[in-house]
Amino acid sequence: MKTRKLLSLLQENPNKNLLFEYKSGELVAANYHITEVKNVTIDSIDCGANPDFWKETVIQLWESPKEKGKRKYMSAYKALSILKKVDKIKPMERDVEVKFEYSNASFHTAQLFVNDYQVTHDDLIFKLGVEQTDCKAKETCGIPETVTQTVSECAPGSGCC
Repeated sequence: MKTRKLLSLLQENPNKNLLFEYKSGELVAANYHITEVKNVTIDSIDCGANPDFWKETVIQLWESPKEKGKRKYMSAYKALSILKKVDKIKPMERDVEVKFEYSNASFHTAQLFVNDYQVTHDDLIFKLGVEQTDCKAKETCGIPETVTQTVSECAPGSGCC
């Protein structure tokens, strides 16, 4: 998801509770705070000696131990007001990927992609997920592209599983 889309969703749903599902069925607790917004520039070289360059927005979520047990989630309006304040000090790039950095006692620190979102009567829920590391120079390194099978190829009795 691009930063522009995130800001738009927050603006369109100001009265919704803002929830983050960091893995299937697991939500960031209601005691979270937005503790940092990073404008990140990646300037890299892959294993095939190919240069790459891109930017990202990384928003850090932290659960306050002082507010453990809190039940009321941050509103989309409050989150948007925080991001607008940040934007006045350090303008955010709108057309770059947004990620959320998060961890808790049972989940390692990770930068999570927004895989999907859901708007319900009361909530705006961002469904986050990790992306696996990968070789970006498969052809140069002699690594074949993986072939994914379609659902019909993995039907029960097909022999693929």
